[in-house]
Amino acid sequence: MNSEYSISTDKEKLDMEIIHDFLSNSYWSKDIPIETVKRSIENSICFGVYHQNKQVGFARVITDSATFGYLADVFIVEEHRGKGLSKMLMKFIMDYPQLQGLRRFCLATRDAHSLYMQFGFTLLKNPDRLMEIVHADIYSRLR
Repeated sequence: MNSEYSISTDKEKLDMEIIHDFLSNSYWSKDIPIETVKRSIENSICFGVYHQNKQVGFARVITDSATFGYLADVFIVEEHRGKGLSKMLMKFIMDYPQLQGLRRFCLATRDAHSLYMQFGFTLLKNPDRLMEIVHADIYSRLR
């Protein structure tokens, strides 16, 4: 682990402004309201990445802590990319005790397949078995 950086699951340390700013400008949650971000954090296991106690990264897992997990909202802020932090964060998440023994662990990504494949994620073996409802522009419509 890079000694300049730390990871914590303490939700009290999370910087809601940094998280909301990043997510509301991301391709996957454009214009997300801060109230929605807060509610998502309340109902997830959250992982903050910190540099000298300033938050520089985030991820959360939605899970029943027994059979299923969904990795979401993974990011490292631009100024701290290229330092191996996303790998450090993923290793921490994959080793996290509450996430061991899950039957299924999923995520969605547009451009980070190579990162997640390093940690055992694969393309869907049976995509015909999974279904979804997607409201891609839901946050824009709520404005």
